[in-house]
Amino acid sequence: MHDRGLKLGIYGDMGTHTCGGYPGTTLDKIEIDAQTFADWEVDMLKFDGCYSNATEQEQGYPRMSKALNATGRPIGYSCSWPAYQGGLPPKVNYTQLGEICNLWRNYGDIQDSWDSILNIADWFFENQDILGPAAGPGRWNDPDMLVLGDFGLSMDQSRSQMALWAIMAAPLFMSNDLRTISSGARSILQNKMAISINQDPMGIQGRRIIKEKSGIEVFLRPLSSNTSALVFFSRRTDMPYRYQTSLSKLNYTTGSYKIFDIFTEKPMMLKDSTTFVVSVNPTGVVMWYVSAPAKQSLRQFYKGGRLQGSVYNDHENAIPPVFL
Repeated sequence: MHDRGLKLGIYGDMGTHTCGGYPGTTLDKIEIDAQTFADWEVDMLKFDGCYSNATEQEQGYPRMSKALNATGRPIGYSCSWPAYQGGLPPKVNYTQLGEICNLWRNYGDIQDSWDSILNIADWFFENQDILGPAAGPGRWNDPDMLVLGDFGLSMDQSRSQMALWAIMAAPLFMSNDLRTISSGARSILQNKMAISINQDPMGIQGRRIIKEKSGIEVFLRPLSSNTSALVFFSRRTDMPYRYQTSLSKLNYTTGSYKIFDIFTEKPMMLKDSTTFVVSVNPTGVVMWYVSAPAKQSLRQFYKGGRLQGSVYNDHENAIPPVFL
């Protein structure tokens, strides 16, 4: 597999059995299983938590992290621990998670449906003040796989999932059959700008900054080199909506900005005071890459996340947030 330029991931479980009923990893087998994975040249372990109790999970997830590092092989470590503890403090200690895991599942499993994507995205953005500070290089919130390219999403909904996952700095795992994927879905998944935004080295998780009664929501993610990503998202299901605003209303307040539309690949220039209209399809998005003037810092208007003073330290087995 490595000879073909691919990485090898494996699924395991902190418990007597996996969620599918196969043998799991009990506390007395953690070191043996970790070394076995390294011997198999595994690159990533997704460690679920079925058939174990809270005490076993509290002991097992940190021990597996230590055991993986002890093998000497870089193995990305995905923990499902917080999903079994409700996803939020006080039961979930995100400081500890950032020290032992590279990514973690906080919430329920995704399904191949628009309702499932909305449910997951809503939970993450409603809890963004808690989840945002936990994310950073080598430690990522994981809202679960990209289901675009399967059967349950329209093209607009597929672009929406890609855009929202990129804004969230979410690990990008594809869940589809590459032999039958449509050209439209393939082009979304291979969109270089969307992937670049997702993998921005600053590792800041984006936020929802506006939630309109009209069903339009606006999301912002600060990026490296004084740039940012904006997403205009429509929850509507009836018809395209013409959303009127200006960059100054979105807290861009210094002169002119270069705009690049991620999915239409059209460039434009906008002054902060210029009123503009964005037409957003129902359940769809408009996604922009915004270049700020050299003297302006995006930090001045980004609220929450790591810009509020959270400490971010890299640790062993840091991995990029994209797996294609």
